[in-house]
Parts: sequence; structure tokens; C-alpha cells
Amino acid sequence: MATSADTADLAVDAIVDWWRHGQSNYPQATRLMIEADSGGSNAARSRRFKKRLQDFADESGLEITVCHYPPGTSKWNPIEHRLFSQITATWAGYVLSTLAVLLGFIRRTTTRTGLKVTATHLEKTYQTGQRVSNAEFKAICLTRHTICPQWNYNIRPRGSPEHAE
Repeated sequence: MATSADTADLAVDAIVDWWRHGQSNYPQATRLMIEADSGGSNAARSRRFKKRLQDFADESGLEITVCHYPPGTSKWNPIEHRLFSQITATWAGYVLSTLAVLLGFIRRTTTRTGLKVTATHLEKTYQTGQRVSNAEFKAICLTRHTICPQWNYNIRPRGSPEHAE
């Protein structure tokens, strides 16, 4: 969560923050799969989102698979259906007067099946309009999937053996 502009940088910083807090749960991980909307900061067409994911792949050594929901279908995301109703029930009847109150309710949310919600506030100002040059975009180790290639792709760390192709 941030109080600045919703940008590709914010979206990837949130993913990086999640990984840094949780990577100890997956010490053998070599890959990460991200399901994302097709609009806004992490849009399927966003060159900046892909560039920042490339930076994360290089830093973490992870191969990143991204599967975007087709436009207009993100509300069918299973996480939204399972999680957002629980968050809404947790804060029902309360005034969300400050960011601290909002974060407190989100962090308190649990489900009967054992899901515990975490929330972080990214205290950074995100600039809109950040561009990726053609040369920068060409340097991304991006391989599109054969099924729905406009929405599904892998980004490998630069310097990985698979990148030598």
C-alpha cells in the first residue's frame, strides 16, 4: 500500500517487498509466478512494469512468469474473491479515518482456513510518466508464451544460461 501515484514502479516495489519478507519461506525457489490485472500500473502492455520486473529478476536470480488477466476479467481473480470480502468484514462498521487504522484492520484479517493477511505501507513518492527506451526494452529477457502471448510471458535474469540463446 502506498499513498502516492499508482505506477509500475509501485507495483514492482510491492512485489519486491513481499519477496523480501517471505523469501525465507521458499529458500529453494528459482521461479516466481505473478497473476496480474491487465490495466493500470501492472498492465500487460506496460513496458515499465516489464523493465522493473527484469531488474528484480536480475537482483533476485528468479525467473518470473507473469500471467495477466484479460481486460475486464480481473474481478474474477480468486484472491480478490477470497480475501477482499474478509477484509471488508473485518472493518465493517468502523470509520477508516487514518492510514494506520486501515492498515490495522487489514493486518487483523484472517479466514477460517488459516489465511493471515499482511500489509505494508511503502513510504515513497512514485513519479508518473517514467519511460523505457527501445534499447532498454529490447534488453529485457522476455519470452512470450504460445498461449495468449499478449498476456503471458517469462522474464529471466540476464546472464542466466537460458539467456545465451
